[in-house]
Amino acid sequence: MGNNGNSLTKIFGILTSGGDCPGLNAAIRGVCRAAYDRYHMQVLGIANGYRGLIEGDARFLTPWDFSGILTRGGTILGTSREKPFKSKPGDYDHALEADKVEAIKENYRKFNLDCLVVLGGNGTNTTGYLLAKEGLNIIGLPKTIDNDIVGTDRTFGFHSALSIATEAIDRLHSTAQSHNRVIVIELMGHKTGWLSLYAGVAGGGDVILIPEKPYDIKAIGRHLEKRFQSGRGFSIVVAAEGALSVEEARMDKKERKKYREQNPSLAYKVAREIEAETGMETRATVLGYVQRGGIPSASDRVLATSLGTAAAELLAKGKYGRMAALLGNEVGSIDLSIPAGKVKYVPEDHYMIDTALAVGTCMG
Repeated sequence: MGNNGNSLTKIFGILTSGGDCPGLNAAIRGVCRAAYDRYHMQVLGIANGYRGLIEGDARFLTPWDFSGILTRGGTILGTSREKPFKSKPGDYDHALEADKVEAIKENYRKFNLDCLVVLGGNGTNTTGYLLAKEGLNIIGLPKTIDNDIVGTDRTFGFHSALSIATEAIDRLHSTAQSHNRVIVIELMGHKTGWLSLYAGVAGGGDVILIPEKPYDIKAIGRHLEKRFQSGRGFSIVVAAEGALSVEEARMDKKERKKYREQNPSLAYKVAREIEAETGMETRATVLGYVQRGGIPSASDRVLATSLGTAAAELLAKGKYGRMAALLGNEVGSIDLSIPAGKVKYVPEDHYMIDTALAVGTCMG
């Protein structure tokens, strides 16, 4: 498959898959500039994630395409949540999914690719790993505002979202204080609480709720009442969208899903619970897609560029089946099997949880 020659003749495809986030264009630029300028490779830009590879929607990129995009949000390639390995044998859609995998392999050969570079989160890199098992040469890059990819100490996109979320919390402080209200702000994070934990600490949240630690509304109520009695009549509650109450944590997955369909917004649910428990006037704010929009922070630009150039080096050396990663203070790479099918949860003994508790924050 592909040229399988030296770096001077290599052709690689590049795609972005899953949710967009700040830093994707910076990473695209990092990969493409280094691969084109330093290693003289050809770059095939694939539109709209794995869907574009299934449909053969791709074109060769020139330096003009990846010039001037360092500071741009979103992705110049477009994205989708296409998951070609989503179904399992025996499922109704399995034959269709199998056709999608075959289409990807056929187009990989048609475009004469030496490698496919995939930028995305857990699902994207898991799909990359599965395609590697199908015989394709794959290199992954870790992007997500959730910071929940196993094997890398940080993902690009996280720092930008953290800055946006922290600023939102800062702005809520003044209105909460003016009206002596409790305000619940809901941040992204279905499975993990990295963003809410860090933004909650950075923004001085009085309560932080994350999926890894089920919350007790009575404990939250006692904390808020204690603040009120000490003369602090307002409070900020920072909640990850996937945070669970202790009652929800006891439910099985099917029962919990049905319950959540009746209560789709965690912020409004928690606000109602706080009012019922304490009688305090409580409001809710859902930050939503604002967290994923706009220009990347300086930190994310640096990380995305560094990971992108590391991916280009892996390409040049023919080190496939790996994901570029931040390992401590060094940029390196790990085998794609390490993050595949896994989620990096906030450990119960993580120092940031202890930091929050030490400054008087209630963790539910």
